[in-house]
Amino acid sequence: MSANITWHASSISKSERRLRNGHHSFVIWFTGLSGSGKSTLANAVAGRLFDDHLQSYVLDGDNIRFGLNKDLGFSERDRKENIRRIGEVAKLFVDSGSVVLTAFISPYKEDRRAVRELLKADEFIEIFVKCSIDECEKRDPKGLYQKARNGEIKAFTGINAPYEEPDKPEMIIDTEHFTIDQCVNQIIDYLKANKFI
Repeated sequence: MSANITWHASSISKSERRLRNGHHSFVIWFTGLSGSGKSTLANAVAGRLFDDHLQSYVLDGDNIRFGLNKDLGFSERDRKENIRRIGEVAKLFVDSGSVVLTAFISPYKEDRRAVRELLKADEFIEIFVKCSIDECEKRDPKGLYQKARNGEIKAFTGINAPYEEPDKPEMIIDTEHFTIDQCVNQIIDYLKANKFI
């Protein structure tokens, strides 16, 4: 980090933004294998929040790589940097008074823990989107598992690169055995029960 930079405090505080928006701000971090339903769930939850007049935004793994992280590949180092950057962006959204929903494989526990540590205890919810590798391969919405099996994609999470399941996520959502609507209801119920919304 350069010694020639100075942090400038905002003239509007996070608490003032939350007051204006009428709700708490926090991160819902969806993690899981490709094809598990992270993006689908994040967008469905965001839709429910929008209907309830809550300010929210979805940061999607693929979408982010079209812009902010287009210079990153899929090596372990680049994956870590991908999540580090997203963590910092998510923190900015929380400071803006918004609910941010992130849909990233984020395969490494250490990286997810680092993001959690950027935020306060009541600003981070880790949701493990649980779905077996067999079911994810059956879905294979982008055809990536087939490419990985054919050797066209190297270091693909779940095939030839690791995925470290969370030890103690706030929620485990089973998209293999529950519908998207049922999963969304579980998340909304959790947010209400724990006074996030």
